[in-house]
Amino acid sequence: MSQEERFDKESFRDSISTVDEQGKRIWVYPKKQLGKYFNKRSVIAYSLLILMFVGPFIKINGEPMILMNIVERKFVLFGQIFWPADIFIFAIGMIAFVVLVIVFTVVFGRLFCGWVCPQTIFMEMVFRRIEYWIDGDWKQQKKLDDSPWNANKIKKRALKWSIFWLISFVIANTLLAYIIGVDELFKIITDSPLNHLGSLSALVIFTTIFFAVFAWFREQVCTTVCPYGRLQGVLLDKNSVIVAYDYERGEGRGKFRKNEDRTAVDKGDCIDCNQCVNVCPTGIDIRNGTQLECINCTLCMDACNYMMENVGLEKDLIRYDSEEGIKTKKPWKLTFRAKSYIVLMLAIVGFLGFLIFTRSPIEATILRVKGTSYQKITEDQYANIFVATIMNKTNESHTVHMDILSDNASIEIIGGDFSLKEGEQVKKEIIVKMDADLIEGSKTKVEIGILSDNKIVEKETVDFFGPGF
Repeated sequence: MSQEERFDKESFRDSISTVDEQGKRIWVYPKKQLGKYFNKRSVIAYSLLILMFVGPFIKINGEPMILMNIVERKFVLFGQIFWPADIFIFAIGMIAFVVLVIVFTVVFGRLFCGWVCPQTIFMEMVFRRIEYWIDGDWKQQKKLDDSPWNANKIKKRALKWSIFWLISFVIANTLLAYIIGVDELFKIITDSPLNHLGSLSALVIFTTIFFAVFAWFREQVCTTVCPYGRLQGVLLDKNSVIVAYDYERGEGRGKFRKNEDRTAVDKGDCIDCNQCVNVCPTGIDIRNGTQLECINCTLCMDACNYMMENVGLEKDLIRYDSEEGIKTKKPWKLTFRAKSYIVLMLAIVGFLGFLIFTRSPIEATILRVKGTSYQKITEDQYANIFVATIMNKTNESHTVHMDILSDNASIEIIGGDFSLKEGEQVKKEIIVKMDADLIEGSKTKVEIGILSDNKIVEKETVDFFGPGF
């Protein structure tokens, strides 16, 4: 193959499949396709949808299963409450998430996009299904779009867009429940709209965004907006699992003729039926090779297997495999690069889990009052003044007491023992007293215990300043 022919063959990579040479959008009409992989994806997709919509109603230890209340700076994950003081846990969690994305993409390509991505699930399993029901399959949809605005078209458009808007409104309300909690959402719903104009405006805005995404923007989210697709070019290698066309077996392409010996006429198994292109929701031809627009939705696999079965040829011409596997016919296995990423990910996730399950329900920070050193109370006793900042990280009230664990001093809380409400943070001045004969130089270590219900929930060590004798 000459250099000119090679460049011409790869010319499809110069632009995305849904934009023409003039920059005008090419609308995609994917053909309806069922099959083994679609059925498996449906089970996973509808299970995730059920979990999403019932999630706000599930409570663990009296708290929502998931809550991301940015306004009140309260975050809940599986009943565990997190506050701004836990920012380091969020930072490690974000690192773990990024590493997980890298590992998953390196090993399994865009499997996430095709099977569990919310955009794909809603578009292909909800909105596209409704569109097939109202407008018909791909050819009927194209014919309807090309037809003039008549009573039939207006009726179908009004019905489809009304359902799309309603579903978008439900999605917006569900996401709001994950932010403010389902109880607060019910208060907004049952109260006068005039008392919640801000929340109502946010709902309308996000409903409109979701409606625009699923009614108009569609696959452009995956091909032009989503950064994950762009990561493919960096993260994928020849050993990553992708939806791949077996060019070794499929080329050269040729129409199927009954009782024809395809080997004798130098034809591969690809019968050039274009069904893999017709069903693609991003409008690509998978036979061109790995492309950023491919979301690994497996529709082309189902379509190709259906055609292969009908003409009596071996299935899995398009299948899950790696570029190396297609070329060498060797079974897929983890590479050293992938194994290294997995070890790193497990280490980070393990450390994150350790931090979450060992975190104290009450967090305390004890610092010396600025500008103070020590005070002489009597000839035989000295005192230091500290400020204790104590935060309740639970959803219950706690009565807090402090005691000296190192047995070399005594402590007094200004105002006595105190209670902490859910998520409350207070500052208390404390006086630590020490006998002169227990002072060890200019600084003596003192361990202070923070107790709740007579149980030590936090320990802090401070330096007691003395005269240095």
